[in-house]
Amino acid sequence: MLSGDTLGTSRQHSRCRCWVLKWTLSTLSSSPITQHMPLLRCELAVKSSSQEMLSLAQDQVLAPRDLRFFCSYAHWKGQVLTAEELNVLYEGIKLNKVNQYDYILTGYSRDTSFLEMVVDIIQELKKANPSLVYVCDPVMGDHGAMYVPEGLLPVYKDKVVPLADILTPNQFEAELLTGRKINTEEDAVEVMDLLHKMGPETVVLTSTDLPSKHGDQFLVALGSQKIVKPDGTNSSQKICMDIPKVDAVFVGTGDLFAAMLLAWTHHHPKDLKAACEKTVSVMHHVIKRTITYANEMAGPGNRPSPAQLELRMVQSKVDIENPAIVVEAKVLQKSSH
Repeated sequence: MLSGDTLGTSRQHSRCRCWVLKWTLSTLSSSPITQHMPLLRCELAVKSSSQEMLSLAQDQVLAPRDLRFFCSYAHWKGQVLTAEELNVLYEGIKLNKVNQYDYILTGYSRDTSFLEMVVDIIQELKKANPSLVYVCDPVMGDHGAMYVPEGLLPVYKDKVVPLADILTPNQFEAELLTGRKINTEEDAVEVMDLLHKMGPETVVLTSTDLPSKHGDQFLVALGSQKIVKPDGTNSSQKICMDIPKVDAVFVGTGDLFAAMLLAWTHHHPKDLKAACEKTVSVMHHVIKRTITYANEMAGPGNRPSPAQLELRMVQSKVDIENPAIVVEAKVLQKSSH
């Protein structure tokens, strides 16, 4: 976590450094997940534990706001981090000369000025390190409805997405960004190509409403990666995954997906199929372990509580580090030119 102490004592690491920027919850008492490990019991705890296990040192900025959309708990606490306060934190990082990052990961934001400050910071960090990879989860809505102010959409379209190297929208967010509807697999491929033209070399549609060939108990996700080879030629790979659904509501699965995709594309930078298979397989193992534990704690005939559905991150350490592949990606097309 990025804090006053971090600004004063942060060290350069031999590992890759990642800065996580997102609005989220930074509170609360201990739980089975956090009582044995100093993780925040919040969405960013997902990023912290999973990325540290995969050797990505990181700093985090926590900015709680409007969590009624995401938090399953009846109560939450926290303060809003403003754009000005974010800039003060960043200035502290620069003064201590620890502003060399390999990755930036951003997620949910409801404030236009905050999002524009993020853009300014990323532009400056990319000037300092042109090979920096920016992973953007453009959290705006789902199932046909926006849960952020509409004014954020043009900021994402005109400023954020063109900066991103990896983009992880759901179907609705991809449709918002491109102005195109997705009704078929071909539509999804065209939308990913449009998103490539906006900037990102890697696009993953984390969830869609497309029917799965395995039935309605599966969710369809798609991905596309464009790679420039050393000789200047281009290659591309498009994939499709059928992911088993789980009948429960979890907090932090989107964060886990983005964090794992960042980590596994770091390990497999030119193989989206392998990165996505490991990402989704980690998700499967963590969720399966979580729902098994939650059902045991709730007892027969009872629905698990939000506390019982806390993602079992620490208990899934081995699966995060070396997941058994349980979801295989199908290559839709692979081309070189």
